[in-house]
Amino acid sequence: MQSDPDATVTAGNSSGQNDAASMCIVTTPEKAESLGLRPLVRMVSWGVAGVAPDIMGIGPVPATEVALARAGLLLSDIDLIELNEAFAAQALAVMREWNFTAADRERTNVHGSGISLGHPVGATGGRMLATLARELHRRDARYGLETMCIGGGQGLAAVFERV
Repeated sequence: MQSDPDATVTAGNSSGQNDAASMCIVTTPEKAESLGLRPLVRMVSWGVAGVAPDIMGIGPVPATEVALARAGLLLSDIDLIELNEAFAAQALAVMREWNFTAADRERTNVHGSGISLGHPVGATGGRMLATLARELHRRDARYGLETMCIGGGQGLAAVFERV
């Protein structure tokens, strides 16, 4: 295997694959009450979008546009963002497309993401949602956005509201 001295995506700036498990319960308010559970968030809207496979990491951008439009919100209305950081370049590209400032970065991945925490494939989305829900409550914030890029060019985004 040859290494490319001009490579920009390396093991050092990519998320490591880790073992983990996560879950979330999706139910109605009535069912949660009957089980004695207190919901942390409710899903306000969601979006799915596809981009060319060679720019797969940018998928969260159009998916977020769909989710925000369905919710009747702007990105500036979102208090916290969990952006799946598969690669440093991917996260930076998404933030560039969102025209993020340094202040905007302060509300993004506030406890780290894939590169710092690892990327347990299949559990990442649940881990991100748990982090988002708890942090919305800790900060007494209203809206959170979770986004994921998926190999092949898909992007997912969901807007959640603290309850």
